[in-house]
Amino acid sequence: MTDSRYPLWSDEPADRDLLSFDAVATTIVDAVLDDTLDPIALGLSGAWGSGKTSVLELVQREINVRNDSEQDRVLVIPTQPWSYDPAVGPKESLITEVLDGLAGEIKTDTGDAAKSLLKRLTGRVHWAKAFKVAAKAGIALQLPSVDDVLGLIKEEPDKEDSPDRGLAGFREDFEELLASDGLQHISRVVVLVDDLDRCLPETVVETLEAIRLFLSAKGMSFVIAADEDRVADAIQQRLKASDGKDAGAESPAKLYLHKIVQTTIPLPGLSRFDTHAYLFLLLSEGKTTSEVHDALVASCAELRRSSGSLDDVAIPEGVDLAEELAVAARLTPILYEKFRGNPRRIKRFLNDLNVRQSVSHRRGITLPSDAVAKLMVLERLFRPDFETVLQWLAQNKLRDQLDALELAANAPTSVPEEETNEEESSKPKPKGKTATESGEDAPKVEGGFSDTLIRWAKLPPVLDASDVHGYLFLAASFAGIELIDDGLPERIRDIASALTSSLRTERSTINDDALRALDTQDARTLITHLGRQTRDQPSIQKYSVAGMLRLAITHTGIDDAVIAALRLLPPAAVQVATVMLLKPESGAVYDPVLAVWNTDAASEQVRQTITTVRQSWGNSNGN
Repeated sequence: MTDSRYPLWSDEPADRDLLSFDAVATTIVDAVLDDTLDPIALGLSGAWGSGKTSVLELVQREINVRNDSEQDRVLVIPTQPWSYDPAVGPKESLITEVLDGLAGEIKTDTGDAAKSLLKRLTGRVHWAKAFKVAAKAGIALQLPSVDDVLGLIKEEPDKEDSPDRGLAGFREDFEELLASDGLQHISRVVVLVDDLDRCLPETVVETLEAIRLFLSAKGMSFVIAADEDRVADAIQQRLKASDGKDAGAESPAKLYLHKIVQTTIPLPGLSRFDTHAYLFLLLSEGKTTSEVHDALVASCAELRRSSGSLDDVAIPEGVDLAEELAVAARLTPILYEKFRGNPRRIKRFLNDLNVRQSVSHRRGITLPSDAVAKLMVLERLFRPDFETVLQWLAQNKLRDQLDALELAANAPTSVPEEETNEEESSKPKPKGKTATESGEDAPKVEGGFSDTLIRWAKLPPVLDASDVHGYLFLAASFAGIELIDDGLPERIRDIASALTSSLRTERSTINDDALRALDTQDARTLITHLGRQTRDQPSIQKYSVAGMLRLAITHTGIDDAVIAALRLLPPAAVQVATVMLLKPESGAVYDPVLAVWNTDAASEQVRQTITTVRQSWGNSNGN
């Protein structure tokens, strides 16, 4: 069961029209029911994930609304060539679906002629299926089984339906069937064809041929939802036709398609307002009742028509959606630009966001949703910058760099081009997966930070290294990126890792003799590393501070390095247990550390503990 705090949205067509596609759907219904356009095949073109299936659902719903009489009814037959059985054939599959739909509508009292025609038509299709199976089996150098063939031929065909005729004469019988008394109550048959652009070239061409050659009869309408360019590419591959680019005219594949599809209605991408409204409606769906959400959808639709702002959305009294409005507003500019108005990609981003929030929460990483959203934008949309931030984390520079980035984002400054290039060339490479190769998508560097990183930093909220380091470790693990401090000599990396481990057995592998074996410079380097790591990851202070104090005991003359490292720990992050670690130490040496920690930013318990430790030092000279 999905955690209700972090809901996931289905990729199935929505029950509510969150994008005001009703305008497109109504236009389609008006066209397919126009008696002057009979028969008609309309195209509904849009990229994958643009909402074509949702529009088809709205088309079917609108037709059902207009079906106000059983004596003059429009029959809707949805179909997906993508799911056709490849052993049977697309042409036969589509025709069978249409015939099955009509079979269920034949009136029992006046339908004898219709039943006879349907039997004849079905026989033709069954023969075609049978010989297609036989042909494919022959290619495989084996004959189809008797059961295979007999299973396809449910009724004995008429004498005229010999194998030589195949589907010949089908269209004449089909037109007669539609006009028969048994189907007089069906004024129009509307076939909704979805996902044609996902099919293999053979399926695309055969489906279109079935529509044009066999089913294009009076009383038939088709709506073909597909990316027109992908369908044209499939036709070009299947027919091995010229792409027409050299001639500068419409390609033969497009001409072929437009011979079958009279006109194509393009499905528009989401505008900036649409993106904003869609994000808000998705985020608010799980926080409101069905009635309230319907009202929000209607309010957004009205604002869309009046060119209004989402600031004016009508939120019912007593409903708090301030956070959803804020998150939607923050994400809109970047998602609108990066996802090019594609609803599926937007919904997928929100699903990824909620999955990450749920996993983080269960890992004990407590971040507000707007902070997780900001980090997800960095991870998914600004990948080179995401890897840069992970480098800061690995090198224990996260706090300093985030502070500097925040300053640059609020007051950006320029630096000479030579200095910028030098800084860029000196950047270390990330470990694990390599950063995005340089090219036209590579971020432009300004003031030491890329333009995209500065843009990202402007997104609220302001992030603190102490809060986000746990999430970044999790994100790095998902991305398969190793976090290794290249500035730390390899010979002491294992010692640093062991000293900060939460496992007692791992910490115990580093005894005092191992620490004494370090030369003074390595000890200082290790202390500096632990200090920066503790500053950026305060959660490890219980182990890292103890490790630094052990180094101060095993190496004389490095107290200054330990003091400098401890003073890096932000007062607000200091824990009572950390202060108590200094109690057995010399007050003369470590009181400057307590002086830094003893501020209003520290908790009341920490300040009281500092007072207690100082009193202890005064009473016992620090022993």
